[in-house]
Amino acid sequence: MLSVSPTSVRKVNATNVTDTDDLLAAEVPMEIRLEYGPQTNLIRKNISVTMRTPGNDDELAIGFLYTEGIIAKAADITTVSHPKEDNENVVLVSLHETIEPAIRNLERNFYTTSSCGVCGKASIEAVRTACPLPDTHDKLRVDASLIYQLPDLLRKEQEVFENTGGLHGCALFDLEGKLLLSREDIGRHNALDKLIGAALTKELLPLDEHILLLSGRASFELVQKAVMAGIKIVAAVGAPSSLAAETAEEWGMTLVGFLRGERFNIYSGAERIVI
Repeated sequence: MLSVSPTSVRKVNATNVTDTDDLLAAEVPMEIRLEYGPQTNLIRKNISVTMRTPGNDDELAIGFLYTEGIIAKAADITTVSHPKEDNENVVLVSLHETIEPAIRNLERNFYTTSSCGVCGKASIEAVRTACPLPDTHDKLRVDASLIYQLPDLLRKEQEVFENTGGLHGCALFDLEGKLLLSREDIGRHNALDKLIGAALTKELLPLDEHILLLSGRASFELVQKAVMAGIKIVAAVGAPSSLAAETAEEWGMTLVGFLRGERFNIYSGAERIVI
């Protein structure tokens, strides 16, 4: 399934009107299902429907289950498949029969939008996922000059964004600024779930010696997902929300916002950035 959709558009520039072709970022629902329990009594549960840009769907499902605290590690999973009786927009994640998924951590309504994952939550208590205890006794240090370069490196990887201008992107870098992974999606939380799902399957977690770059703003949910993955340094091109900054401070994370050119703001964990 394509991640872009062709369309016809009429472009208006003052009195100049032109009919032409254009590309839009695809937005298609995807259902995540979970299968668990002993072979004699398998349970199949519909977990969520999310509006996403097709591509890296298996990673999206895995990352979602991990950042929601439903699974603890990649080894919990036996297979990720697309049931033949359904269309390609259904992803079935099957767990080892000894694994009891933390379904109680979800407490989420069945449908979530591409713009917001938190708004699908069924209760305020369910918003805060059970995150691992913070470990702030690290000696991570990153030069500001390296932080400046990250947005340009991400843009080079955002193929669909270049065609449509309609996607959020995120990227994972090592402490030397080498880009290791990047993902994009019409939903910012989906893009990060895809990235974390990919890192989980590659057995890279915890990502405690990596830098996460977000192409837009830093919301609470994105910071929480980063915490779940063990990320200590998050940089965003846009602004953080107040709760995102509070959460980063609470969990000992370095949070950078308004990263543009050779300037940025540090909202927490300033000791890790060498100016």
